[in-house]
Amino acid sequence: MNRSERGSASAEAMIAITAIMLVLLLAVATGRVVIAGAAVEAAARDAARQASIARTGTQATSRARAGARDSLRSQGVPCTSINVQVDTTRFATPVGRPASVSATVTCVVPLADLAFPGLPGSVVRRAKSTSPLDPYRGRSLGSGRAMPGSHRSGETG
Repeated sequence: MNRSERGSASAEAMIAITAIMLVLLLAVATGRVVIAGAAVEAAARDAARQASIARTGTQATSRARAGARDSLRSQGVPCTSINVQVDTTRFATPVGRPASVSATVTCVVPLADLAFPGLPGSVVRRAKSTSPLDPYRGRSLGSGRAMPGSHRSGETG
């Protein structure tokens, strides 16, 4: 080895290690965003399903929010912020007619901990899902008033 080439192997190794570390950090960031996207879609489906089996719009909203948060938590998605919006307007559809409920789940996925140059501090993942309401199951508007043609548990007539 020539005197002028001394240390070049160390420099080359450091450059290679740095490049490998950057590729690994980028892979982790990409994986985190992709996994979070799939988890948010699953959470939206869970939220819509939970809302669809509720009897009132108020119950539907509460159950959807809890279902989405539980789904994201169980999948280990590190959301810094979770927002669940539930559209229960179709709970007012008369019994016997098709209706649905939808849920939109938004999760802010943190990336700042990866310290990758040029990477944003966080990424927003959003998904919406719709689930049908049973057209023959009684439901109310959320104020406790039963829809015309529906019967609450324990009521007759």
